[in-house]
Amino acid sequence: MAVKVYVVYYSMYGHVEKLAQEIKKGAASVEGVEVKIWQVPETLPEEVLGKMGAPPKTDAPIITADELATADGFVFGFPTRFGMMPAQFKAFLDSTGGLWRTQQLAGKPAGIFYSTGSQGGGQETTALTAITQLVHHGMIFVPIGYTFGAGMFEMENVKGGSPYGAGTYAGDGSRQPSQLELDQAFHQGKYLASITKKLKNEQAA
Repeated sequence: MAVKVYVVYYSMYGHVEKLAQEIKKGAASVEGVEVKIWQVPETLPEEVLGKMGAPPKTDAPIITADELATADGFVFGFPTRFGMMPAQFKAFLDSTGGLWRTQQLAGKPAGIFYSTGSQGGGQETTALTAITQLVHHGMIFVPIGYTFGAGMFEMENVKGGSPYGAGTYAGDGSRQPSQLELDQAFHQGKYLASITKKLKNEQAA
């Protein structure tokens, strides 16, 4: 039976979406893992998004709360809003009360990735404050730690991400994820998928 990993994200300007695609590739590189990428519902009207200069959404399917229960592991991604996840992702998690009551997500591993506008813009606080959502569901937070190796210590070039998970800097919106940031996202997907597979196999033993 295939191990199912869901990459669930919100992206307004495309930076998180790019990381999500690399995380999907990384997870899919683990034998026996089936990966699906999802978006959470948008809460802002099209008129407002247009005024904010947001590009059209990708064709990734929109996830519902109940669909979370069908996965074995997750990687959740979002941009920061004042050092925390944006309202769109929080609204989606607020809709998971039914899963919380039945503890259908308990014991399932989950990672977090993110995008911020600047180096002091919440690379770690965005992930740290999101962990509370996992805790109430009884999920297992899986940080990447320093498993990415030398890439974690890059000092010559701007690089997002932290031991909490993969990340990027959007700047004024024109900066796109660097190759090193994309490589880190790939690593996170592979790492999370490997742990999810191990846990599921142990539970089935």
